[in-house]
Amino acid sequence: MQIIEEVATRHGLAALIQEKPFNDVNGSGKHNNWSIATEDGIMMLHPKAINSATGNNSAFAVIMAAIIAAVNEHGDLMRMAIASPGNDFRLGACEAPPAIVSTYLGDDMTFYLSHFKDGKGEGEYVPSVKTLDLGTHEVLPFEVPAEDRNRTSPFPYGGARFEFRAVGSSQNVSMVNTVLNTIVAEKFAEFADAIDGGADPMDIAREALNENWRVIFNGNNYDEAMQQELTDRGIWRIDSGVEAIAQITAEKNTKLFEKMKVLTKEECESRKVILHDHYTGTVEIEAKCLVDMIQQHIIPSVKAAAVGPLSDLESSVKTLKTALQEIHDTEDSYKKAQLSRVLRLETMIDIRAVCDAAEEVVPANLWTLATYKELLFLDQHTSVPAESGPYYEEKPVRIIFMKVSVICWTSKLKPTLQTLDANSYSTFAVTVFIDSPGMCQVAISSHWEEAFEASGQEQWRFGYAL
Repeated sequence: MQIIEEVATRHGLAALIQEKPFNDVNGSGKHNNWSIATEDGIMMLHPKAINSATGNNSAFAVIMAAIIAAVNEHGDLMRMAIASPGNDFRLGACEAPPAIVSTYLGDDMTFYLSHFKDGKGEGEYVPSVKTLDLGTHEVLPFEVPAEDRNRTSPFPYGGARFEFRAVGSSQNVSMVNTVLNTIVAEKFAEFADAIDGGADPMDIAREALNENWRVIFNGNNYDEAMQQELTDRGIWRIDSGVEAIAQITAEKNTKLFEKMKVLTKEECESRKVILHDHYTGTVEIEAKCLVDMIQQHIIPSVKAAAVGPLSDLESSVKTLKTALQEIHDTEDSYKKAQLSRVLRLETMIDIRAVCDAAEEVVPANLWTLATYKELLFLDQHTSVPAESGPYYEEKPVRIIFMKVSVICWTSKLKPTLQTLDANSYSTFAVTVFIDSPGMCQVAISSHWEEAFEASGQEQWRFGYAL
């Protein structure tokens, strides 16, 4: 997100990273790809790898049973982790999954686990594969899992990892991964305790699958009939982000975090308050921005054109200010957030329709805001001046390397790999580009920087992997 915001500024733009800027048009989100591995690097969601490492063809099935149980039991926490004002607009349409927490496994995996839980077989799960050819000389064709994808699912399995597709574009993923790691760790601990107590791992896994099978759904999550079916199953469904945030202090969840030594009850309470305050603050900023747009742009344009819903616009300003004052007069952060959600998803939606009606009739030369057409087709309505010079000031610096792998691309785009070790390179002089005085983005950074000249005049691009 930082890179997006910085690059936008260089071009005279602002990146809002808004989840749903336009109605009925695909919004923006993050796909949080989540996987787990043992301390020695064995991928636990890779069937062949984990089964081979354990010498048990059913190890993968046991692991999947624990994860499925975690998603079914703690879907409310997963929904809490993705709650934000923008995501309340986004979830449920235009390639965004709904606020119903199910998991998609695909036909092959579902068939395998179904037979496993019913005692019809304990063989190894071997996913089919397909060859992916990118059509380039630099990358040879390679095999990938042939498991199909479901873009409507919030948490599909996609070959050695799960993909949490419901995270908002403006969100930090720390809470998302904290929740995923905690709920799965709890189930692993429960399985391990039962096994230590003498229970058979296969019996534990089968029982877990039978008790939590309802959370598996391979159908169309956009279909309202299917959404009702999932709701009737009792799968976690929390449409309101405000109510989802409140779930972090539910008794079962505070006990979970305390048992796993992740958060205390008091820390859960504080996070609930912070998340609700953030929700309210975001809505307040947007509501005040809407007030300014109406008063400083839309009303003057309507008056200048002598056409449009002037009285409705003036009334809308009063409605917004009254709603904001009610929020300010409320002390409880939970109630403030509830009022903010109504303001954002109901009141402001209605007022937006009034503003749209004004835009439709006011002549373009009198409309002082960007139109929908200009916003949606920015490249056709703006011109970017030629760059007058480099963005960076070139200065030499000296960087100390302990043990750093440097991947270098020559101008011919042929990759080479060097390892700079403290034993042989105590220092390494490079030339970097400085953003501004006091701002240097080079080592220990995920950024790719045009940085130094190798021998001769050949330019290199490089990055660091610690």
